[in-house]
This record gives sequence, structure tokens and C-alpha cells, in this order.
Amino acid sequence: MLTINLFNGLVYGALLIVMSSGLALIYGLRRVVNFAHGALYMLGAYLGYSVAQHGNFWVALLVAPAIMAVVGVLLDRYGFRLLQDREPLNVMLVTFGLLLILEDLVVLIWGKANLSLFTPDLLNFSVNLLGNEVPAYRLGVIAVGAAVALGLTLWLRFSRVGLFVRAASTDPVTTSMQGVNTDALSAAVVGLGSALAGLAGVVAGPFLSLSPHMSSDVLIDSFVVVVIGGLGSLAGAFIAALLLGMMQAVGAVYLPEVSVLLPFIFMIAILVWKPSGLAGTVRTADNQMLIPNYVARVKMADGALRPVIEQSYPASIAPAASALCKM
Repeated sequence: MLTINLFNGLVYGALLIVMSSGLALIYGLRRVVNFAHGALYMLGAYLGYSVAQHGNFWVALLVAPAIMAVVGVLLDRYGFRLLQDREPLNVMLVTFGLLLILEDLVVLIWGKANLSLFTPDLLNFSVNLLGNEVPAYRLGVIAVGAAVALGLTLWLRFSRVGLFVRAASTDPVTTSMQGVNTDALSAAVVGLGSALAGLAGVVAGPFLSLSPHMSSDVLIDSFVVVVIGGLGSLAGAFIAALLLGMMQAVGAVYLPEVSVLLPFIFMIAILVWKPSGLAGTVRTADNQMLIPNYVARVKMADGALRPVIEQSYPASIAPAASALCKM
């Protein structure tokens, strides 16, 4: 019994890796608490269901994330970028409103009944694991989670765009001054994060039922993962996702009455012990992501913005900003 529960916890942890890594990427660059991420997960699952009904699961696994990537780019361009000067609470409320709109849209198109994706024939068999029969598809989910974790790690560490993403997450002003198109970078990151939400939805379809409110539990767990791991930290999100999955699995066996509360208790303990999370860093006002392209603003509004820049950013940045004002 414990072995099966641990295995299922690992499967759910792998799903959370895919889901929460998108949240961590978007927050790391945009500093946006994106409630719409859960809606994109749900919409990806339903789109995957429709594509699989008329094609096959593997086509759905490609098409749904691609559509969610386009939705993410549009969300960044016509949502986050237009609201970038507003209070964070305003942006949060907009994403929550989008979540409600997309839930109603799903009800309108697919109805309220629970649906499920068929397990692909290629993985529709069982495997003996330590004397227990487990679905091969769930091993596939673990493989997807591992592939996403490895792929994102390699991309961020060794690619040119990954370098720009890490730089912009740390200091967007200086990154923009180096000639990086932070608007395009932001669109790419939000698009990628949204695609991962869509991928998580399709992957979850064969073993979790589809419903218009399916986003709630996974979204809450994903937020818990991101907070425990450290806001904006991918490595922390990977570790926290596996910990949360295992915690729920073990709790279901030994502490069934409070197993649902264990992740939140653990999150509170982490915040008390290390407020920045397992792998996060404490950010100061000098490197907060406020707007994606400061250089253009400095050029357009010389007298009005120079004092703000000089007061808001370190001395190493202020002279460069002032020099750009005179160009």
C-alpha cells in the first residue's frame, strides 16, 4: 500500500513540476501572481480532449500546448504589458477574472459533465513495480516531468536566451541597457510558461478527470510549490513539487485526517524558517521587475523620469540611465 502511494505521489509530483515550472518562470521575470495559469491548465486539458477525439493523444500533446503558448503571448502583450505600471493587486485581480471567464467558456463549450482522456494505446498496459502492478502511463508522466525539469535547466544554463532570462530576472534595467529586447523576452517566457500549463493539462487528462473547476486543486498546490521552493526559483520548484507529492502520499497512509493540510503546514514552517524558500533569494527594491523596457522610457521622458531612476536604482545604474537620457 505504501509503495503504491509513494509511486502515485511521485506521479503527482512530476505533474506539479510541469505545472509549477511555468508559474515560476513567469513570476521570475514578470513578478506576476498569475491565477490564469490554472485556467490555461484546464483549457489545455479540454483542448487535448477534443483533439484526441478527432485525432490521437500524441497530436493533442503537441497541439494543446502550442495553442496555450499563443494564448500566453497574447496575455503578455495585451494583459501584463498594459498593466505593468499598475499595482500588483490589480494585475492579480485581472488574472483571477480571466480564470473565471475561461471556466465559464469551458462550461459553454464542453458542458459541466466530467470527461476523461483515453490512455494512449502505446502506454495502455501495466508494469510490475516491487511486486505491484502500476499503469505504464503513469511512468510516462514521471518521464515527462523529468524531461521538463532537465530541459528547462539546460536551456536556462547553457542557451543564449536562457542567459538573458536569468539576467532579466535579476536586473531587468541593466539587461535592457545591454540591448536585450525585454518585450520579446517577456512574451517568450510567458508563452513558454503557458505552454507548460497546457502540457500539464493534457498529461493529467488520462488519470485525472476533466471538469470546469479542475484548475483549483492543482493551481493551489502549484502556488504552494512555488512558495516553498522560492518565488521565481525553478530548482526550488522541482524539489518542492516532489516533496509535496510524497508528503501527500505518505500523509494519506499515516495521517489521512490531516493529509490535505500537510503541504500548507510545511509551507508555513518554511516561510518562518527561510522566508525566501528552499532555493529562493531575497530581492531588494534595486532589482524588482517593474516594467520590461526601461531604456525606451528614459529616452522618451528625460526630465520627468531621471530623478526617479536615480533614486530607485543603485549608483552603478543611475549614471548609465542619465547618460541615455541625453542621447
